[in-house]
Amino acid sequence: MDIVEIKSVIRRFAVFAQLSHDSMADVVRLSRPRCVRRGRAAFDQGQQADVIFLVLNGRFKAIQVASDGSQIVTRLAGAGDLMGHLSAFNEAPYPVTAVAILDSEVLAWSQRTFVDLLLRHPQLSLALIRYMGLSIEEAHKRLHEASTEHVERRVAHAVLRLVRQSGRPVDGGIEIPFPITRQEIGLMSGTTLHTVSRILSAWEQNGIVDGGRQHLVLRDPHAIVVIAGEQ
Repeated sequence: MDIVEIKSVIRRFAVFAQLSHDSMADVVRLSRPRCVRRGRAAFDQGQQADVIFLVLNGRFKAIQVASDGSQIVTRLAGAGDLMGHLSAFNEAPYPVTAVAILDSEVLAWSQRTFVDLLLRHPQLSLALIRYMGLSIEEAHKRLHEASTEHVERRVAHAVLRLVRQSGRPVDGGIEIPFPITRQEIGLMSGTTLHTVSRILSAWEQNGIVDGGRQHLVLRDPHAIVVIAGEQ
């Protein structure tokens, strides 16, 4: 992807949409494009966070490993999402490993470079504050779900998040267009592979979803919304 294409792509992302021509040129000029192949990590948990990433295309899952070896998928990041920015600003280690689910392209800035950009371009600073506010709001929502809701509702919320982020219409439903395993859905919703398999099997029997290995299609999205308690 050349500079012209990169400018065209990131112009569609909320954090960069209001930048002037000169500001956009500055942002892109100081970035470093990278390709991250499926299954590889953009960065690793515990690594010193000195680089900020913007996802141009593809998708990443953020995996956090606890001291007892247990894992949780804390976030999925797709086109337009920033990764590593909170830790880089705090000069702290990355709290997660960001693994590419698909072959992906990113832009990268050093922490110092990105801070300099924020100081030179106030519109970028304001957009970043809004973006971080939405991220915090989403994290609070997920914490509330984990603390107060029963497991089937949590799984329904996880599936709906996947659909709202990147679902695409297909014949007879809405498809999650990237590989997603039942174990990963369990990690996203704070439950076990066995429990997710039981819930999805029941949904399949009721004609709500169709599933397979790393594949999920919602046949009755309204039913998932009802299970999630959003209607």
